[in-house]
Amino acid sequence: MTTDTRGRVRVEPSAKRVRAYLAGTVIADSTRVQLVWEKPNYPTYYFPVSDVRADLLQPTGETRGSPSRGDAQLFDVRVGDRVAAAAAYRHVDSPLEELRDLVAFTWRALDHWFEEDEEVYVHARSPYTRLDVLPSSRTVRVEIDGVVIAESSHPTLLFETGLPTRYYFAKPDVRLDRLVAACPYKGTARYWSVVIDGNLHADFAWCYEYPLPESIRVAGLICFYNERVDLVVDGEALARPHTVFS
Repeated sequence: MTTDTRGRVRVEPSAKRVRAYLAGTVIADSTRVQLVWEKPNYPTYYFPVSDVRADLLQPTGETRGSPSRGDAQLFDVRVGDRVAAAAAYRHVDSPLEELRDLVAFTWRALDHWFEEDEEVYVHARSPYTRLDVLPSSRTVRVEIDGVVIAESSHPTLLFETGLPTRYYFAKPDVRLDRLVAACPYKGTARYWSVVIDGNLHADFAWCYEYPLPESIRVAGLICFYNERVDLVVDGEALARPHTVFS
């Protein structure tokens, strides 16, 4: 959280891929979005400048003030004959350093917003008011000891406050021949161990056969502990997070 004597603004990173569209064109596409609480009840997506189509932004020469974020430079967003007037803004000289290289957009000025591959309506989602399960088109691979155990270009991602993003795979995308049932059930989840070259990796994967309603989309899918496997997402190897499950 960032605090300024003229007000208080909460800023934190999001793990989700966020895209914004105007007239069928992607205006912004980022996996490095910052959530900025311009209002107390929900955040605004702020995109790194490098993840925004800067060629589609035209300065208006106008500014809009904020007591906590400082003056914002306004930009029209132009796609062909379509113009979203003053739809983009940047706090280049903000007293909050983390905002200076970011771009935000007026929600209603653009046509569509997506978190991963699911459309978002009304305003950005707060990670503190929901558990999100989203279909995705990211390519995700799970490796253990250099062996590919699961790979998919259509995983299901579960975002939960305080935990790393969980990547769920349909069973045909998993090397089921490498899985050994660890025990029938622990609570509502079924767990598996993974066998690689005769080595048993205990409790590395799980599946919710009967999840709670808010997680129904992961029913029957298999997930691996980020903390214990090597994850590659869109060609980028992820660092193993440190949690209570490490």
